[in-house]
Amino acid sequence: MNPPARRREQRKQDALDRLEHDIDAWVATADPASGTPHLVPLSFLWDGASLWLATPSASPTSRNLRATGRVRLGIGPTRDVVLVEGTVEALPATDISTEAGDAFAAKTGFDPRRLSTPYDYFRIRPQRLQAWREANELSGRDLMSGGDWLVS
Repeated sequence: MNPPARRREQRKQDALDRLEHDIDAWVATADPASGTPHLVPLSFLWDGASLWLATPSASPTSRNLRATGRVRLGIGPTRDVVLVEGTVEALPATDISTEAGDAFAAKTGFDPRRLSTPYDYFRIRPQRLQAWREANELSGRDLMSGGDWLVS
């Protein structure tokens, strides 16, 4: 038997906990010309308002993020997922603040600023956030819309 559905306030708290403590997310982008989807796992940092990713500048993910300015992230297991749709700001590794770069390195265990391969960082500002565990939580799964929390 499935656990009872969580209240939306609890789902928000659980989603924030996952953003704070999880390290990796599935990152979905699309090629703007062909529409070809691209899905990769990447480590992330949550700074309380935005998610930060880093990937090689020449990678399909980097190209797609810069070209479209949009992304979708899946965080957590399929039976306790947080989905984030967001807008993207690209920053070369040379332009990242020391504070953000250090926080990213501490959370993820690697520091793209120290690699010989050029990396870009991406600041993702969530516009829509959904969270659910089972079918009994599909109703009310939208916790953020237009970048604003729908629940306090």
